[in-house]
Amino acid sequence: MSAYAAFARSSFQTQLAYRNEVWANIFGKLVQVFARVAIWLAVYASVGATIVDGVSLEQMVTYALLGGAVMGATRPEQIIGAIGRSLKTGDVAVWLLKPLSYPLYLFANECGSFSYRLLTQVIPTVAFTALFYGMLPPASLFHAMMFVAFWAMSFGLLFLMSALFGLVAFWLMTSFSLDWILGAFLHLFSGIMVPFWFFPEPLATLARHLPFAWIVYYPNAVYLGRLSVPETWLYLGIGLIWTALFLAGVLWLWRRASTRITVQGG
Repeated sequence: MSAYAAFARSSFQTQLAYRNEVWANIFGKLVQVFARVAIWLAVYASVGATIVDGVSLEQMVTYALLGGAVMGATRPEQIIGAIGRSLKTGDVAVWLLKPLSYPLYLFANECGSFSYRLLTQVIPTVAFTALFYGMLPPASLFHAMMFVAFWAMSFGLLFLMSALFGLVAFWLMTSFSLDWILGAFLHLFSGIMVPFWFFPEPLATLARHLPFAWIVYYPNAVYLGRLSVPETWLYLGIGLIWTALFLAGVLWLWRRASTRITVQGG
């Protein structure tokens, strides 16, 4: 495990080497968050109410801020792109000669990048926008603790989704467009753009049971107290099942992919 910890530290330190990017990334995150909040401010202003379908404006502002925090620290396109580049250059074949797991290496690398983005981008962005717009505290201590648990599960699940999509490149021989496909599913079914509270039926019911819902919607819903204690435990359990299924899928796909590696260009 010390080798994977070293990979995580290396990834974190590599990100630190580009310190000028910190300000550009923070600015980009601020623009995204301000845009999301501005949209919901305009929506609520257009109906002339502070509560729509039982959701207050303060809750929606908090949801928008949290959505950026949950998704902002993980970059699925970079995970998929890293797999695609390794396949194209042939570097991925080297992993078959090492006593290490390529999926675990990817996870350790993403943990380092996640820590960097969390400290330098997500926390400063959320703190600044929270001071500017205001942000509701967690519904209770229980919901605060469960939000952390759901967020950790969200990170693991999103990594596994990205790795699964990335490993498909072994059959397509390119990762081109795979990140777009995953991004489309996430924007539509994770709840990052529009919470499921405002989805029409039966789309809302479908979205609540897809694995993408555990990326943004359920962590935010838990934070805001939109789920009761029994519901929180229930959906935590379902989320863990989804995580286990994606983990099994990644491990199975990697075993299959490792038997058909073809080095391209190098």
